[in-house]
Amino acid sequence: MSDVHYHNTDEEDPAKSEQVYLIKVITAFAYYKRFSLNHNHRRRRDYLTLPEHHKKLIPDFLEKVNRVDECIEQNMIFIRDIVKSANMFLDPSIMEHSQQKLYSDMKNSNRPPVSPMDMDKVKTTLKQFVRDWAKEGESERKLTYEPLIRELNEIYRDVPIEKRGDVRVLVPGAGLGRLAFDIAKEGFSCQGNEFSVTKVNEYDIYPFIHSYSNIKSDKNQLTPIKIPDILPAQLPSTVDFSMVAGDFVEVYGQESNSGAWDVVVTCFFIDTAKNILEYLEIIHKALKPNGKWINIGPLLYHFEDSASGDTSIELSLEQVKEVAKKIGFEIKKESMVSTTYTTNPDGMLKYVYECATWTAIKL
Repeated sequence: MSDVHYHNTDEEDPAKSEQVYLIKVITAFAYYKRFSLNHNHRRRRDYLTLPEHHKKLIPDFLEKVNRVDECIEQNMIFIRDIVKSANMFLDPSIMEHSQQKLYSDMKNSNRPPVSPMDMDKVKTTLKQFVRDWAKEGESERKLTYEPLIRELNEIYRDVPIEKRGDVRVLVPGAGLGRLAFDIAKEGFSCQGNEFSVTKVNEYDIYPFIHSYSNIKSDKNQLTPIKIPDILPAQLPSTVDFSMVAGDFVEVYGQESNSGAWDVVVTCFFIDTAKNILEYLEIIHKALKPNGKWINIGPLLYHFEDSASGDTSIELSLEQVKEVAKKIGFEIKKESMVSTTYTTNPDGMLKYVYECATWTAIKL
């Protein structure tokens, strides 16, 4: 759910604002089935408008469209469990008020309470489950997560695993929690996000059914991906593994987090900032003296040219490193890593990011 973003409007009560935000995220997930079935039905209508001799050339086309409907239903089984898990964090009184407002807005505007952009983010979340919790995402994890974990293990190579629980590692923007979990599995106390499941391969999902473009094989597109590939449990008893929801600036900009962390690990994160200067300051402030900042990721600024007019400060890689030095970091190691992100392994189109990676020390 971390990839579905809304704007909080209740400036008077941050707690209520966070609840309204969560309700809107849940609503977007709840509309997945209706939205996706309608979108897929467009293909059925378009096929039926073809001349008969064209239909005969692709006699199995409707069979695929019908099969995608079934895959959408299967995805919704998984999404319902996500929604159930999220509901435990809701205040019933705020939920009732917000739902009434959502339905009122829908009635007055004759539009559903979620936008196509919101639904795109829900579909992206399904792909992120592949990246974090499926065997098919292993190649991406090896390119991005493993270097971070190797660096952590190198920094603390002289600390036995039973003592590593004293090392506090923060993973902001942890997404669906695999990186934070893998760090905790190495014995470090880690704060990020987690997703609760009860067994390996508990769910079948179909994250690549929403677009028919750049597909090599219908069969592969319609083959389920099983998650999770590992059960996120049974961490070392010395490890403190926790989850914190909320905006990075609001949560970790607080004085209680000042000098609280031994290591901050950022993976595909710093470019999610509206003001990257503020992110770098908060990372620096959150670290203990001589604390380490380990980073990997591109600079695809999420709010550049925002349709809603959000502030966005975009710096070059050279500028980011220069600002980091001015704030009080010394960059000790740096390199570049090429990787994809939530890519269909069987697709004909793959975006490759040239990711900057570094280890910096707070002076």
